[in-house]
Amino acid sequence: MKIRRKKKFGPVTAYELGYSPIGPPLMSVHMYVVDTVVIDTAQRHMRTEAIGMLKDHAIERILLTHYHEDHSGNAAQIRRTFSAEVLGHSLTAEKMNGGLNILPYQHLVWGKAEQVKITPLPEHIDTEYHRFIPVHTPGHSKDHTVYLETQNGWLFSGDLYLGDRIKYFRSDEKFTDQMDSLNTVLTLDFDALFCGHHPIPKGGKAKLAAKLAFLEDFQGKVTDLSRKGLTEPEIIARLDLKQDRLVKWVTLGNACFANMVRSVLTS
Repeated sequence: MKIRRKKKFGPVTAYELGYSPIGPPLMSVHMYVVDTVVIDTAQRHMRTEAIGMLKDHAIERILLTHYHEDHSGNAAQIRRTFSAEVLGHSLTAEKMNGGLNILPYQHLVWGKAEQVKITPLPEHIDTEYHRFIPVHTPGHSKDHTVYLETQNGWLFSGDLYLGDRIKYFRSDEKFTDQMDSLNTVLTLDFDALFCGHHPIPKGGKAKLAAKLAFLEDFQGKVTDLSRKGLTEPEIIARLDLKQDRLVKWVTLGNACFANMVRSVLTS
């Protein structure tokens, strides 16, 4: 099953793309287009649809928030189709230039991104009407970067948000790094939160603050139980609301609630 939707938020065009080999997609992703810039490129399984949607635009540059295949999946093809420059963090370039090794579920759900040459990010990226400032926000991944559009107060946040109350972490996510990144971003001036999965055109800063509050509370609970002598499995059993079961099964444990607890304990 495939999802293809176009959404307009003033000068920002969002293209929602979802794919699943069986049944509805577990999660759709968004490409955002402003002027001649596309921010993130969706999953490779939706390549034909993504290129078709972008043909209404004169794409000159591609900004990647991070290397994960649902965000970088079509960067190489968009670069070839539009002769566009791909920009990203130096760690994104390192990952994408060398090719990605991904797990079976990632092949099934997203598809593998191709290698692509990435230009290091300058201090700001300008179009005719807009300026984007990259801000490094590690935690979800080491290379994660958001883009602040200063004139209108837009934040293109990749996977920094995802939701107020996170149910699971990938195995490589870093809890304290995410909290530090949220604190950094909350000092910026924005209202619209163009999340890679859930666009929030108004009140986005409050949503990020709510996520930070949730993570702080969760960290406190895990730390308190650890100080009382509970082991990692005991803490997981005590706090687990069993909301991650489908994702845990599909990813063979690469994304699960237990990873959140482990990330707190190892921070």
